Amino acid sequence: MASPKASRPLPHPERLGFSSIAVHAGERLPEFDTKPVTTPIYSSVAFEAPSTERLDAVLGATEPGYCYTRYGNPTLAALEETITKLEHGAGAIAFSSGMAAIHATLLTTGLKSGDRVVSSQDIYGATHALFRDVLTPLGVETRYGAATDFARFEELVRTTRPRIVYVEAISNPLLRVVDMPAIVAVAHEVGAQTIVDSTFASPRLLTPLDFGTDFVVHSTTKYLNGHGDATGGIVVCASSDSVATLRQLSKLLGAILGPFEAYLTLRGVKTLALRMPRQCESARQIAGRLQKHPAIERVHYPGLPSHPDHAIAGKLLRDGLAGAVVSFALRGAGRTEVFRFMDALQLCCTGTTVGDIYSQVLYPAMSSHRALTPEERHRLGIGDGFVRLSVGIEEPADILADVEQALGAFAAGTQGRP
Repeated sequence: MASPKASRPLPHPERLGFSSIAVHAGERLPEFDTKPVTTPIYSSVAFEAPSTERLDAVLGATEPGYCYTRYGNPTLAALEETITKLEHGAGAIAFSSGMAAIHATLLTTGLKSGDRVVSSQDIYGATHALFRDVLTPLGVETRYGAATDFARFEELVRTTRPRIVYVEAISNPLLRVVDMPAIVAVAHEVGAQTIVDSTFASPRLLTPLDFGTDFVVHSTTKYLNGHGDATGGIVVCASSDSVATLRQLSKLLGAILGPFEAYLTLRGVKTLALRMPRQCESARQIAGRLQKHPAIERVHYPGLPSHPDHAIAGKLLRDGLAGAVVSFALRGAGRTEVFRFMDALQLCCTGTTVGDIYSQVLYPAMSSHRALTPEERHRLGIGDGFVRLSVGIEEPADILADVEQALGAFAAGTQGRP
């Protein structure tokens, strides 16, 4: 049997006072060569080293190790290593939210005053607001184009010559799918770096770095965590140099993911391969039924042949899966009618996120795209009756029955929530 490693002993416990024993005794247990199967939650802010010289080396990054959680933490490292491997990257850094991850990625590219960003016009509303309210005052111009119209988007990139080209793998909330290899190729031709928000796809459906992208961003709050109990974000880099720059920025910005949230996210990732196909298949079934419903004007889902990006989705997304979000427009509806529909839901939650085990319905004009003006939303194709459904892991027949009874309440002008 292996003997335990000697830990720093408690000095003369018989001479120590009550408070000193209470603080130190349990922290100095023997160390055995057995390890926990599940990654522990290392909630400690600081880490001891065998010697001050060793601590100095860790702080100076000349030797590996942990010294301070803002600089690195074993629980975060386990999550970062897992996502790095799933995304086929050089390294990853976890952040406190998806928006913090996007902001840090933009800074990692060396973005500065006078630079330009070319972005797909169909992106998360908060990302629009970040470009407008944070980058514009710093002297960075953002130009938008329909990334799904490659000829025009290519012309925009070539004439603008931006530092960054930014797209979403499956866009929020219109669920458009771009020709990623073509966009990456033209971006690199003009010297631009590419950032792909792959939150709606997850690495189970798509690994953008395989197509040459420079950075992949996820809101880990969504499919990676999958249980609606931990907010976070992560950036996966194609190059080790970018990882080093991003790590230094994470130390200075301080928007790190907490160890408990990292643990919950890592736990969620372990079931991603089981959850995602189930949710995608349920979404496909639900989308197919909803497009035949008289109360619905249009259904947006890349898995439907009627979707404009159905062919490119079939080429890029794995195993015929097309995501687990279904968007649709209620016929002739405005804010009041949409609220009536949402209030009539009984099984589905009216939540402001996606990717949970729970099915959730969201009104983009009220939440994800609230920062945009009505004119901006309409220009993107997000009308007043536009609704987004994130499909959970419940029985698809039960989800559909709830949506259909709420549509009945909407059509009848009555509220159905008890």
